[in-house]
Amino acid sequence: MRLEGARVLITGGAGGIGRALARELLDAGASVLLAGRSATALADAARALGGDDARVGTLVADLTSAADRLRLVACASTWNGGIDVLVNNAGVSHFGLYGDAAPECIEQTLAIDLLAPMLLVRALLPTLSKRPQAAIVNVGSVFGAIGYPGNAAYSAAKFGLRGFSEALRRELGGGTVRVLHVAPRATRTAINSRAVEALNLDLGVATDAPETVAAWIRERLERGLADCTLGWPERLFVKLNALLPRLVDGALRKQLPAIKRHAAAGVRADDDAARPTVEISCTPVPIGGSR
Repeated sequence: MRLEGARVLITGGAGGIGRALARELLDAGASVLLAGRSATALADAARALGGDDARVGTLVADLTSAADRLRLVACASTWNGGIDVLVNNAGVSHFGLYGDAAPECIEQTLAIDLLAPMLLVRALLPTLSKRPQAAIVNVGSVFGAIGYPGNAAYSAAKFGLRGFSEALRRELGGGTVRVLHVAPRATRTAINSRAVEALNLDLGVATDAPETVAAWIRERLERGLADCTLGWPERLFVKLNALLPRLVDGALRKQLPAIKRHAAAGVRADDDAARPTVEISCTPVPIGGSR
């Protein structure tokens, strides 16, 4: 896809992968409309990107709100003549054992990571279908192909996003709207709690910079690829999980004691800080830490 002159909506655009991707797209000659929950974070991102008002727009929106989604769709359909590319990048992740998860956190994970992208695509398809070239980019995760302990709800949402992307790509085949599903591995962003960072360090998990992920997404968008996983050996594990899931079961079973230990440490840290589970732990952040 030719990005010069393209108009791109990026949800979760205020930080992490979203901000880095906005920079990549601006460098390619595109204009970006950043959506997020925090007006302050969006203003900071716009200033950091250094674009003029015509090429960098912002809109405060809560993707769990039907009214906010309607405002976002109305803006995206008319901004600079209407968008050509939708990047579903906003998300939330709550690391911890599933039996300890607050129901509100489970609902929020599915609402933001799966349902909101599906509803935005449905609402913006009429606009995108009018373009001579258009694209939908769904930012998933390696955990959307490998169910990982401590991330049950997140994996469920990302598995769903991958399936949705595949079905939609086939449904729209032959048209002008391309569907790209991208699955980063661990990324250094604010979505990662201290417990997740400690677990990654303990297990020696490779972690990418947001800029690395953004450049990778831009390249695949320009090349028109359909489904991509970032990182080795992650790509190998995805294939092994599809062909020999019991083999992956055994490998992850060896990691389970460390996962449980760090999950428990995360719960203790929340208790020590007297943090209310719903009000703070469930606050959505940009998906910069997508795996």
